[in-house]
Amino acid sequence: MENARLDTLKSRALGLWQAHGRETPLPGLLLAVTEAPMGPIHGVYRPSLCIVLQGAKVSQLGDRSFRYDEGKCLITSLEVPIRAEIVDASPEKPYIAAVLDIDPGCVAELLLEQARTEPAAAPEPTALNVQPLAEELIDPMERLMALAERPQDIPVLAPMIRREIVWHLLNGPHGPMLRQIGLADSRTARIGQAIAWVRENFTETLNVPDLAALAGMSAATFHRHFKAATQMTPVQFQKKLRLQEARRLLLAEGADVSQIGFAIGYESPSQFSREYRRMFGAPPGRDGAEIRRSVVPGIPA
Repeated sequence: MENARLDTLKSRALGLWQAHGRETPLPGLLLAVTEAPMGPIHGVYRPSLCIVLQGAKVSQLGDRSFRYDEGKCLITSLEVPIRAEIVDASPEKPYIAAVLDIDPGCVAELLLEQARTEPAAAPEPTALNVQPLAEELIDPMERLMALAERPQDIPVLAPMIRREIVWHLLNGPHGPMLRQIGLADSRTARIGQAIAWVRENFTETLNVPDLAALAGMSAATFHRHFKAATQMTPVQFQKKLRLQEARRLLLAEGADVSQIGFAIGYESPSQFSREYRRMFGAPPGRDGAEIRRSVVPGIPA
């Protein structure tokens, strides 16, 4: 990749950050800029494209780590809880990244237009994948960011440019993975349906056979594909969601620790405190007090 082209996109992103901050006027586009290493950051990634323009970040999904630095991009195909760290950032060379949501509906529409003589083999579901940033993505990303200077053009042109970006992704190295987002009966989509249920009902007792039936799989097949996609078992996945929600409640409401534990589905306060400490490095009461004293804005993929 030509460094000059990446530098141009980097300058465009930095200017947009300085004018608007993390939330840009462009639907679905977020920016992240920081001048120092940061983390751990706990959050949930959704289907998206993250392009690192400077610096480096490591995202951990289960036991697997994904590092993406300047000129690399991360595709996320499922909603998954992650632990991340920005590992390369300084005042002289801040971490700069752009994150664009991927609409499964747009993927599905483009699949109908994508002529293929043979159906592509369905890959094993996977939630995250890192690849070098393709040259053909730089120009539409720059044009998308430039629309911030012409807000009257955003409603008409932004959807067209986002569609162009998804088209290039479908026809690049991310294609096999991305196609699974748009296929209603793909393994990725069916695992995604189960993940959506867990996210909406994470305080409930988890019944894996019921989740498998929702995904149209046997319990053994579902467990295998779920772990391949998320690097976690369904129970581990639910636990991460519960504990992330507990931390959010501690920050937002500062409620009693035992009440929060019960609210997210724990019957035992000691088990809640033990698992919270294992994930975040401090018991919930102390951790909640610390993050309220020094709130650090979350940074997307």
